[in-house]
Amino acid sequence: MSVPTAEGPGAPQRTLARRALVAGSVGNFIEWYEFGVYGCFATVFAANFFGADTGDGTESLIKTYASFASAFFFRPLGAALFGRIGDRFGRRPALVLALALMTGSTTAIGLLPTYATLGAAAPWVLTLVRVLQGLSAGGEFGGAVSLMTESAPQGRRGLYGAWQSFTVALGLLAGAGLAAGAAAVLGERALYDWGWRVPFLLALPLGLVALWLRLKLEETPSFRRTRRTGAGSPGSPATRGEVFRSIVTGIGRIMGWSAAGYTFLVVLPAYLQNTLGATFQEALTAAVLANLGFALTILPAGALSDRVGRRSVMVAGAGLVVLLAFPLLWTVRSGSTPVAKGLVVLLAGAVVGLMAGPGPAMLAEMFPTRVRCTGLGLAYSLANAVFSGCAGLIITELVQHTANADIPAYYTVVTCAISAAALLTLRGDDHRRALRD
Repeated sequence: MSVPTAEGPGAPQRTLARRALVAGSVGNFIEWYEFGVYGCFATVFAANFFGADTGDGTESLIKTYASFASAFFFRPLGAALFGRIGDRFGRRPALVLALALMTGSTTAIGLLPTYATLGAAAPWVLTLVRVLQGLSAGGEFGGAVSLMTESAPQGRRGLYGAWQSFTVALGLLAGAGLAAGAAAVLGERALYDWGWRVPFLLALPLGLVALWLRLKLEETPSFRRTRRTGAGSPGSPATRGEVFRSIVTGIGRIMGWSAAGYTFLVVLPAYLQNTLGATFQEALTAAVLANLGFALTILPAGALSDRVGRRSVMVAGAGLVVLLAFPLLWTVRSGSTPVAKGLVVLLAGAVVGLMAGPGPAMLAEMFPTRVRCTGLGLAYSLANAVFSGCAGLIITELVQHTANADIPAYYTVVTCAISAAALLTLRGDDHRRALRD
């Protein structure tokens, strides 16, 4: 894909839409690349920062996931902060600031001293950096999805919004792939000693390219129009009440996507190692396959939702998770062949993609332009804080205390069943309506 160049306000709408798509996507890629690496390296961080090599490995892994979850709980604050900037001053400044913070904090992880060097302060420093990442990630989603959907050509909002989820998949896939490659090339000893730093340091050149692209952005037509007309003041009580109700509804509609996505795509490697005794390489290979399946269905699901509606596609995805979660987990845990297990893991990621493809456009359609960055950002970040960020912590704790290896299936089935019910309240023609100002 060629890099877009600066053009004036008269540039063709399709060119501006593509530029917005690229600039919005690259930031998402970096954000989720880092989360993918951290998830795959959970046992590495447990050893290097939480003392797994000096005590109980499971307890250290739980502490690692607690640090992972802490970043998610700062996402709503980031969504409110950067969302306010995006709704008042424009999508571009909010996205530039969020990306700069994300790039700096991700690079910093690759430079941090470990427990062996810094002692008990090491996990606290790591957690502080992850808090900064949480703030930036909270602002990234609302700004990027607003940018993509507001710039989309008529009838393609689902496809354009799906690129947000697709770059999430690419980021997770790149993170998992690089982690698996590093483990294969370096071996576990070198990986645990120093090799884990390399993927985080690579975020710096990636971030500089993304920052350059975002600095060349223009504001979306929807934002410029509301600035001219002054429509939909975000301070009115009616709007505040509407936004609050939409945020709560949005959380219900995407909680299954959040929970199943992180369970199958990020938590799976540590679960396979810690609970089922898989090797580090086997666990990372499973993560790559799950993320590959996820990536394969996102764009088709987004495009399909432009034809048949968001409700049909997303309910199908949530329903399939409810039906397949237990059989999928039993197959992975059984004596099935490696090929069968690989296909099952691929399928697990694919059904999550059915929810993730139409999800961004669905959220964008719930909020007016004046509060879109803030509203959809808060809905997404709150759902992720509770149902994604805590997935590893909840699953690891419950498996440890109950000795029930089916806990991941219970978790995804319950959350997706609730989401399916909430998604049924969507209007069937939302995909055909113009975004509200």
